[in-house]
Amino acid sequence: MSDEPIWNQFLTERDKAVFAASGYGARGGFGKRPALLVIDVNYAFCGDKPEPILESIKRWRNSCGEESWPAVAAIKSLCDKAHEKGVPVIYTTGIRRADNWDSGSWSWKNSRGGEHPVVPVSNIDGNEIVEEIAPASQDIVIYKQKPSGFFGTNMASYLTLLGCDSVIVTGTTTSGCVRATVLDAFSLNYRVALAEEGCFDRSQASHAINLCDMNAKYADVVKTAEVLSFFDTLPAGLFDLPKGEAPKMAKAANF
Repeated sequence: MSDEPIWNQFLTERDKAVFAASGYGARGGFGKRPALLVIDVNYAFCGDKPEPILESIKRWRNSCGEESWPAVAAIKSLCDKAHEKGVPVIYTTGIRRADNWDSGSWSWKNSRGGEHPVVPVSNIDGNEIVEEIAPASQDIVIYKQKPSGFFGTNMASYLTLLGCDSVIVTGTTTSGCVRATVLDAFSLNYRVALAEEGCFDRSQASHAINLCDMNAKYADVVKTAEVLSFFDTLPAGLFDLPKGEAPKMAKAANF
């Protein structure tokens, strides 16, 4: 297996030379008190089973197809390790009024935006986090309506409450909600890393190029195995996590 970054196949020789000479892409490093963010890994973006994307989007218009599911497996390994080490796991997913009025600007850029929010074929709410990585009792679920996990939510205040100095980001889409969350985290001076195998997108080119851009300027794109090894170095008892019941998923529309 090549160690060449996934994005190199999309870059021109000029681009590669610019990145090599510009100083971008330096390693920022992990923080000391990380949280694991799982961005929008729900049925709307994964579909209800692994299948080719052009089949999946017939029922789930936002689906990233079969490439979602290896990423779900990678995210599960990170969630399991985070639970073992007592690291905070914070999920995001969407929420909508039943009449979809609050979709707002989302409806301007998608010709299928007015579709009924719950897919009748499967009878699964699109914003439900996939069962394979369902939140545990100590995990936090944040509901949002725009790309960033920070915009209009309690994300920053929860990270402050936990005393976090950094985030490990996973989820979907790499070019959309993941990128928006990364940029806001960077703007708030958190150290940011992305677990490469735990991020996915409906567009292969968008996935690769956005990983390239984020790695150059805003975050470290690292292998999932490296994050797992990093979690192993953390001392026990770093965080005062919630102890209540597992969050109940709100009935909400997929978008």
